[in-house]
Amino acid sequence: MAHGTLTASKKRLGNAVHRSEATSRDGILERLFTFVFKGLVYPQIWEDPDVDMKALRLTPDSRMITIASGGCNVMSYLTANPAEITAVDLNRAHVALGRLKLAAARYFPNYETFYRFFGEADEKANVAAYHRFLKDNLDAETLAYWEGRDLANWGRKRISLFSRDLYHHGLLGYFIGIGHLVARLYGIDPRHMVKSKSLEEQRTFFDTALAPLFDKRLVRWATSKKMSLYGLGIPPAQYDALVSANANGDMSAVLRQRLEKLACDFSIRDNYFAWQAFGRGYAPDAGGSTGESGPLPPYLKRQHFEQIRQRAGRVRVLNRNFTEHLQTLAGDTLDAYVLLDAQDWMTDHQLNALWTEVTRTARPGARVIFRTAAEPTLLPGRVADRLLDRWTYEEEESLNLGGQDRSSIYGGFHLYIFKG
Repeated sequence: MAHGTLTASKKRLGNAVHRSEATSRDGILERLFTFVFKGLVYPQIWEDPDVDMKALRLTPDSRMITIASGGCNVMSYLTANPAEITAVDLNRAHVALGRLKLAAARYFPNYETFYRFFGEADEKANVAAYHRFLKDNLDAETLAYWEGRDLANWGRKRISLFSRDLYHHGLLGYFIGIGHLVARLYGIDPRHMVKSKSLEEQRTFFDTALAPLFDKRLVRWATSKKMSLYGLGIPPAQYDALVSANANGDMSAVLRQRLEKLACDFSIRDNYFAWQAFGRGYAPDAGGSTGESGPLPPYLKRQHFEQIRQRAGRVRVLNRNFTEHLQTLAGDTLDAYVLLDAQDWMTDHQLNALWTEVTRTARPGARVIFRTAAEPTLLPGRVADRLLDRWTYEEEESLNLGGQDRSSIYGGFHLYIFKG
């Protein structure tokens, strides 16, 4: 990646996260977060795309914009057949991963190669497939990223991650790995969860093995530190929002509650988020050699591969700020907006700038979805009434869809519809 592009990427990330003076305690924490956030954070995105698509009601005429993150949901939205998707992200690693996935869908010879690369992501054959099918079809920035080396990979090329289990890497992969290590220190192996045969067995394992870990002194001490959740991609401002979900300001209690939903509310047989958390990868042979896929993101399921291959050209992935990109668009042009949890990071000024552009560019009936660390929507009282009055908050539907989100990490899911 060119030096100028890298510098611009760092500046955008700093503008999004830095709220405090550099010499203050919070300022130091914010700058440490931006330092670690520059690399790969999410090998897999942690928002449920099936819930997103229910809320967005995409049609063949839909033009949408989303934050890219790990790129899984961008790819999965293609199964709903929208006309156009623009994916933006402040993190150049996420941009490079999203573009790699699109190239793989277009240029890999078959589903088996695609699934081995992103579903298993742990074979040397993947690097050979990259050199044969993808390398010459990547743009210069994406090629420079995957051919580049960094300390996190012990000086190896980043593309080698796909031969060393991608899902054990990135900040999220390391965070999950540390969680497993701590559990094993107390004699608990989280992998036993994926052996459960029923919801009752899942509940029993959570109650007897996992839940007591959150009462351990080491766990309570570690989770009381804002840095402890950097591995989840949670900056200091969002940590504060998350801890507010507990009346006593007890982060270990909040995390226990979220993990309980992940472990107990959905069958392990169709929750790929639980497989990633407890099994550190997708279910063995989830690609289904005989046709029907196991617990996988929609884009990795065999039955969707040809659709995604045909529609991959409808997606653009840009290293850009969400608001900044909307400012370049004509008014009355977009139907769907996916903000993930980015608003938890924002100041009131940034929120109003964003919603000014969302409102300007939205077509009548446009839908906006986002998630929050705490349960309530954060917009009332922070975004100007003149803007919010043009939107309808679908409170009941938001609550219902939030309950269906298998990723289980967020406190709230929110849907707004543009009145016009």
